[in-house]
Amino acid sequence: MKQAHFENLYSQEWQEFEEMLVRLESPKKENKGKKAYSEELFTFSKRYRRLCHYLSMAKERGYSNYLVSHLNELVTRGHAVLYYHKPTVILKILRFFLFEYPALIRKEIKWTALACLFFFGPFLLMCSATYVYPDLAYAVFDPDTISRYESMYDSMESKLEERGTKGDFAMFGFYIRNNIGIGFRTFASGLLFGLGSVFFLVFNGVVLGTVSGHMIDPAYSTTFYSFVIGHGSFELTAIALAGAAGLKLGSSLVSPGRFKRIEALKQSANVSMRIVYGVIAMLVVAAFLEAFWSSTASIAPSVKFSVGGVLWLIVICYFVFLGRTNGSQSG
Repeated sequence: MKQAHFENLYSQEWQEFEEMLVRLESPKKENKGKKAYSEELFTFSKRYRRLCHYLSMAKERGYSNYLVSHLNELVTRGHAVLYYHKPTVILKILRFFLFEYPALIRKEIKWTALACLFFFGPFLLMCSATYVYPDLAYAVFDPDTISRYESMYDSMESKLEERGTKGDFAMFGFYIRNNIGIGFRTFASGLLFGLGSVFFLVFNGVVLGTVSGHMIDPAYSTTFYSFVIGHGSFELTAIALAGAAGLKLGSSLVSPGRFKRIEALKQSANVSMRIVYGVIAMLVVAAFLEAFWSSTASIAPSVKFSVGGVLWLIVICYFVFLGRTNGSQSG
């Protein structure tokens, strides 16, 4: 069969296939009912198989490169439509947290590093200073507060044993509310030209650092540090990232560049909110660990220290290594 006769016989079918292909490729297909879309896709699959047969015939008979290329292009596009599956919500969430989120944090490394400086800097400074000068704790907390901390961690095991499962769930809800409250204030206050985020980062760093330094005392250190090390990797990192999101918001108001401040704020908010999604997830994980793992008296401190060290390593490796595959970088 000559090429001209071959084209006359099947060109109309190829054109109809291409028209159907355009409809299925168009975003407007989302507006169609699922049943109608499925029926059209079923018809399309049969046409696709016939087109593959025509392409094979054209190659075997040595028809022109133009015809073979045209049919090959239609087959390629058809394959993409036929085997495309819209990701489910779960798959989208998994992709975000496994690839896009760590890549996003690395992309915003300037604000992440700055937030870590404002948070972990005062934290380490006050922890060291309070350890060397124990009375410094009384400059941050009143004596009653310090006494409550000491009592809490000096007799924690007996209190935890009395709490029970219902108490664990109650504390889980409390920790979620408390943690997300801290994260939200640290983030949202960035609208005050970033100064609010700086304040909460430094404030939380000073408070947590002072408590950590005071609890180095042998009477409390094992109980306290075995309690905080498990969930601390998620909680402390999340607070720093909430600050990074707030600082990015504030930067758009301080230095909007060539955009109007409202436009710069909108652009920064799109990125900052994506950071906050991860912050919320990390704070929920931290609350879960704090309620059901860190507070379990039956687990030996040595086990808690080991697991806590592994969790810190996991968090670090997550942000350093995940999301580096091609095409997974956050836009």
